[in-house]
Amino acid sequence: MYVDDKWTPVTGEELAGFLTQIDPIDGKHKVSAQSTQVHWRMMPFYEQVALIRVHDPNWINPRLNVYYLTEQGNLYRLNGSSPPIHEVNAKAPVRITEENVLDYLRFFCFFVRGEEGPFLVAEDINDPYLPRDADEKTRTVIQSTIHPATYEGKNAQGHFLCDAVVYYSNALFLANFAVQPGGMIEMTDDEPVAADLTSRVDAPIQ
Repeated sequence: MYVDDKWTPVTGEELAGFLTQIDPIDGKHKVSAQSTQVHWRMMPFYEQVALIRVHDPNWINPRLNVYYLTEQGNLYRLNGSSPPIHEVNAKAPVRITEENVLDYLRFFCFFVRGEEGPFLVAEDINDPYLPRDADEKTRTVIQSTIHPATYEGKNAQGHFLCDAVVYYSNALFLANFAVQPGGMIEMTDDEPVAADLTSRVDAPIQ
């Protein structure tokens, strides 16, 4: 999920100022200009909203990445619930099109989480968020199941219809989604493909 080369590092005085604004994250994660890495990237379904990623190798969990949306100087902490995203969607506003709906689906499913973690849209075996510790059998199952998400057109209500393989907890599903222009997403159907896998998605955000 957004682990490509489109991220821009934050450095110097801008980095120091931003870290002062967020330290300590959630009252428990300390940040430092010497060790904390901050990157940002624009999002294709917003005109002026950026996604910010914060990581520090000194945190207790080295896999932890903290994310914010920033809109006109306001920070919205992405904490696994949907309200921060819907608030930004209303303010920005969000602009979902046939060209960017799959990007939005990947974004929403990664950041709006269930009790077992993200609903990772699984498309490529090289996705770093897929389990690194998977045994050969599990890796073979993943590789034979996942494929790129697809846009399937609109329904009568004007919702964007998408199909994707989702990795949630220790299971893979074939899922159908209806994405509303305002950013609400409904999983209209899901079909289990593989359950009780030996590995789970490890992508903590808090």
